[in-house]
Amino acid sequence: MSKPLKATVNCDMGEGFSLYTMGDDEGLMKTIHLANIACGFHASDFSVMNKTVALAKSNNVLVGAHPSLPDLQGFGRREMAIEPDELESCFIYQVGALDGFLKRYGLPMNHIKPHGSVYGQTARSIDLARAVVGVAKVFKASAASPQGVAFMGLAGTAHQQAAAELGVPFIAEWFADLDYNDEGKLLITKKHDPVPIEVVRQRVQNLLNLHKVSTVGGKLLDIGANVAEVSICCHSDTPGAVQIAQAVKALVDESNLKAGYV
Repeated sequence: MSKPLKATVNCDMGEGFSLYTMGDDEGLMKTIHLANIACGFHASDFSVMNKTVALAKSNNVLVGAHPSLPDLQGFGRREMAIEPDELESCFIYQVGALDGFLKRYGLPMNHIKPHGSVYGQTARSIDLARAVVGVAKVFKASAASPQGVAFMGLAGTAHQQAAAELGVPFIAEWFADLDYNDEGKLLITKKHDPVPIEVVRQRVQNLLNLHKVSTVGGKLLDIGANVAEVSICCHSDTPGAVQIAQAVKALVDESNLKAGYV
């Protein structure tokens, strides 16, 4: 039997705007290893971004940028026709904004993770993937690691291929609170439905112990080749997000300890 996957827990954070809030950032930040902070195009603004970076620092959470298509009204969960050079500039603009706040608080940039629909678009298109993965190299001087800023995405897709081509560290991601179809495609929805905790626990155990992704049709698919470590995402706008993150974190910590990763 193969060794359990080494894992971390990540969450998309700072997705409020002005006086509006989205999710329990304070509760979630105590339960995760990595925070993907919104950069203003699907959610957030300068005040929210500043507050979220400060919150991450106070909880010793590593910070990554969470850029999106320019779609506040649709929360970045609607696809858009966009050329690779446009998307590259779109990401540089957003990641640069977050980088300023990281410098203010003396924090490095750990990774970049696309948000919403552009996550799926870049997973399918190698040209778009190369454009956004290459942005990580623009911010290498701000990196947490000597290897540079990492890119977080779907294993076995254009995300992983582009990262390998460009020499960018790759973080394979899996979603605890979203569904996968029987072909292994992530089903990205505009609004997230509740997921029973027991369903989440079973999915996580299948992933960590069997290296398998659970599908809506009941299949178990391989997570992908050359994946020994994974980051598990719990969305802040899924109902019961804090409880889901706590359950996932408990399973991850137990598995990492038993496997000797910590």
